[in-house]
Amino acid sequence: MPKKTTPEPKPAPEQEASPMEIAVKIHSISTSGSTLAKASVTLGGCFAIRGIKVMNSEKGPFVSMPGYKTQHGYKDTCFPCTPEFHKQFQQTVLNAYRQELTQLHEPQSYERPRQRESQGPAKEFEQRAAPGPAGTSEEAPAGHEEELEEDGHSYGGMTMQ
Repeated sequence: MPKKTTPEPKPAPEQEASPMEIAVKIHSISTSGSTLAKASVTLGGCFAIRGIKVMNSEKGPFVSMPGYKTQHGYKDTCFPCTPEFHKQFQQTVLNAYRQELTQLHEPQSYERPRQRESQGPAKEFEQRAAPGPAGTSEEAPAGHEEELEEDGHSYGGMTMQ
């Protein structure tokens, strides 16, 4: 009987990390203190990170990930795993922050909404005017005549005393 051999596993082909879609939303911008802005990031439309801060330092702004304090300092709860993605992540968040800053400093133009097309002032007045000739009152529907009672007046089907 021939000896059974297991086929050797083929080495997995090296895959280059494809650039991930990073959507950044800047929630608030501060002009004082060390926190410049707060942001949220969605990675590839599948994973959301809240509590990201754009911080100010002597070297310029940087991205601070959400974390917690320990006896030995702060620890990030989530973070980029590779130096390449770390750089891409930082740049994308900082670019969104800078873009938001430029939009705040640009003068906002207000465009007046377009008015409806009218068919002349007389036609527009007719559309807004109440229907029917002025000075006439509507008649009550037939069969709903109010009757006077001997003890008092009838009002809306109720006898007033």
